[in-house]
Amino acid sequence: MADENDIARGIEQIAIANGGLCTYKRAYKEIPNYVNLNATNTAASATRPGEQMWHQLVRNIKSHDTTPGNFIYAGRLVHIPKVGFRIP
Repeated sequence: MADENDIARGIEQIAIANGGLCTYKRAYKEIPNYVNLNATNTAASATRPGEQMWHQLVRNIKSHDTTPGNFIYAGRLVHIPKVGFRIP
């Protein structure tokens, strides 16, 4: 099962390939090309209709930004409110 850091790594790779920026829209479209998602990751969210469970992991990157090991905490990603993430 892909975890938050797997998703963050994918976002980092997408950003590198796109001028340093990975928007939320691009992440939701392209993460499956970068991260091996299993059935648990791709299951429908019970609380957010039309969304797969792994989408929450994208948002958790910002939510957990004060946690050691998080890509923002480690300086590998910068959050851009309402846009997505960029590499520093």
